[in-house]
Amino acid sequence: MVYIKNIYAQEVLDSRGNPTIQTCITLSNGISASAIVPSGASTGKREALELRDNDQNRYLGKGVLQACNNVNTTIAEALTGLNPFDQSKIDNILLELDGSKNYSNLGANATLGVSMAIARASANALNIPLYRYLGGANALTLPTPMLNIINGGSHADNTVDFQEYMIMPTGFDSFSEGLRASAEIYQVLKKILKDSGHITAIGDEGGFAPNLKNNEEPIEIILKAIQKAGYRPGEQINIALDVASSELIKDGKYYLAGENKTLNSAELVEYYENLVKKYPIVSIEDGLSEDDWDGWRLLTQKLGDKIQLVGDDLFVTNAEILQKGIDQNIANAILIKPNQIGTISQTMQAIRLAQRNNYKCIMSHRSGESEDSFIADFAIALNTGEIKTGSTARSERMAKYNRLLEIEKELTKSEYIGKTLFKKA
Repeated sequence: MVYIKNIYAQEVLDSRGNPTIQTCITLSNGISASAIVPSGASTGKREALELRDNDQNRYLGKGVLQACNNVNTTIAEALTGLNPFDQSKIDNILLELDGSKNYSNLGANATLGVSMAIARASANALNIPLYRYLGGANALTLPTPMLNIINGGSHADNTVDFQEYMIMPTGFDSFSEGLRASAEIYQVLKKILKDSGHITAIGDEGGFAPNLKNNEEPIEIILKAIQKAGYRPGEQINIALDVASSELIKDGKYYLAGENKTLNSAELVEYYENLVKKYPIVSIEDGLSEDDWDGWRLLTQKLGDKIQLVGDDLFVTNAEILQKGIDQNIANAILIKPNQIGTISQTMQAIRLAQRNNYKCIMSHRSGESEDSFIADFAIALNTGEIKTGSTARSERMAKYNRLLEIEKELTKSEYIGKTLFKKA
């Protein structure tokens, strides 16, 4: 029987130059694999704990040596000798070892790195792709990407309040064609910004971060870029927003600094209604704060049958919290970030719950990423149908897109559901 022979973690750097964990697994048959854990900037307060050293003499307190040590001692001792193919059992052991609900003892960065690396090593041992190992014969759907092409909020130092302005290539027959169109639009957008005298510096996820006069101007410029690139807004390319509204709370209300507006929940919902009427917006993520459940209820009543309403900070990939949202008819989609919950099995649990209740799932990166492309395979394995992994810039983002292009070539039968993704019943 193949068993886990060695587990080792070390400190490496993510795309922002901050420390993160790389975990390496070696099996008894000599097969090995590694995984790098991402890190978020805009984080929900109910996310699983990312353990940092808080030693100000190293990496400004952001070191992860303690989390690495937890892998190399406590976790390694518990998992060495076990069957690597029993992912659920291994992930349950990790949860029990920690003993808390949010991995506050071992660190979710420690447990997720192990969980990911074991899944990858198991796939390698069977000589099958990771998406096939995790998803079986049903892993066929190439996800429609959400490409973050203008950054604001905590992802950029500019005057735009909303965190991400994204394009979605919904009107194409394949992932590769949709990605090509998106890459062309990105380059046209760069030229439009440059010709207009705007800076073309990019934010953490590869989107541009110009100083614009309000929160609608990015949409206007993106629509111009879509048309100038030769595509049809609302048919081939749609708009998605990540407001990250938990970051906008000031004295109990939502403060749009770029427009000098203070709005209550109902006023912000009305603000979104006007945007949706005016522009081809198909998805809004974190439209209300993670604590504003009444506001979310109103938003869902007003727009839930018109567009996708995505809970990120709201649900934090947590099946228990998602169930509460389902019971209260709040939102209709969930963002999936494995490091919000701590293991692959718990991530899959949240996805299955969402899919059973007709909530759409969007596999997602974090703003602090690496060359690891695990989520590309994971999106196909679970047929999430959507993926959010940045613009067509920065190699840590392109690693995911390029992996999806590889998988598209590998699959003799695949589907790209962009055209039906937001089709009304």
